[in-house]
Amino acid sequence: MSKKTNTIISAVLLLALCAFVFLLEQILPSTHIALTVLKKSCIYALVAVSMNLLNGFTGLFSLGQAGFMLIGAYTYGVLTIPVEARASVYQYYDGGLIQFSVPVIVGLLAAGVVAAIFAWLIGLPVLRLKSDYLAIATLGFAEIIRAIFQWDKLGVITNGSNLLRKFPTFNSVLFPLIVCGICIAVMVLVIHSSYGRAFRAIRDDEVAAEAMGINLAKHKRMSFCISSFFAGIGGGLLAMYQTSIQASTFKSAMTYEILLIVVIGGLGSVTGSCLASFLYIACSEWWLRFLDTETYIGSFKVPLLRSGFRKVVFAVIVMIVVLFYRKGIMGDKEFSPARVYNWWKKKRGQKDAGKEEAAK
Repeated sequence: MSKKTNTIISAVLLLALCAFVFLLEQILPSTHIALTVLKKSCIYALVAVSMNLLNGFTGLFSLGQAGFMLIGAYTYGVLTIPVEARASVYQYYDGGLIQFSVPVIVGLLAAGVVAAIFAWLIGLPVLRLKSDYLAIATLGFAEIIRAIFQWDKLGVITNGSNLLRKFPTFNSVLFPLIVCGICIAVMVLVIHSSYGRAFRAIRDDEVAAEAMGINLAKHKRMSFCISSFFAGIGGGLLAMYQTSIQASTFKSAMTYEILLIVVIGGLGSVTGSCLASFLYIACSEWWLRFLDTETYIGSFKVPLLRSGFRKVVFAVIVMIVVLFYRKGIMGDKEFSPARVYNWWKKKRGQKDAGKEEAAK
């Protein structure tokens, strides 16, 4: 299968997915759990791919994703709250410092840009570290940012420990699907560019990459900023999904969730992160919900089914996946029509060869 044919088939499949989601929205009520799962899955897929760009493709073990999502969420919320609603939102701070509003798309782009600026500043000292030390430093940054955004002295901008609300949100699944699709497509283009090849060279062997003339500090900082830019956009989308923003929700547990998705999907696999995002959200918030409900069959109470048992079962499922798929569901491979066609062609060739041997 040629590269052009593979691209055309991939585009058709994506359009078919959008059409399916559109039809699903027409059939199901807007509050249906399936639509809720799809919305959150899109957002988590974007953030997981941004983390995979840094951890899987560049080899930088960072745990600051929740911090950059927080920055993006607050940037979006602060800039898009309508002027007439600011007095009621910033009721303890005389309407707040900012007295203007920007469109939704501008707010999302600003969320990414501000997160990237923070990443550039943080990256100057932090990216000198490696492995676990880098992870601890970025995790500490995320916790510091969360505490600063709850500081009352910055309340004229962040509203302190109070909720930010009344900014534009979305009801349709198509909006986060299209935005996340565009952002992931841009990251895929970066991965397949000369910069992406430099990222992978740094991941494989820093000494060899530097000997080949790759500027380690420049490319590490670039990867860090690109990852943070899209994490910031993901934070803005998450704010739209939640309809309100509070710094206390962006805890380190959120970063661990994103990291778990990346590991389950496969380090170095974009399609793996997207698939794992849907499976993670669907299992944790939909398919296993019945395990939290006490169930009776006649007068017999089904054992173990109670509040919290869902998390136990989900943890067991994750352990099984990690044991049987050491490199994740997709490993470092990508799903594509060409790969499926080649696999089918190989299997068919083996089947035909077996028939010929049997005929002889």
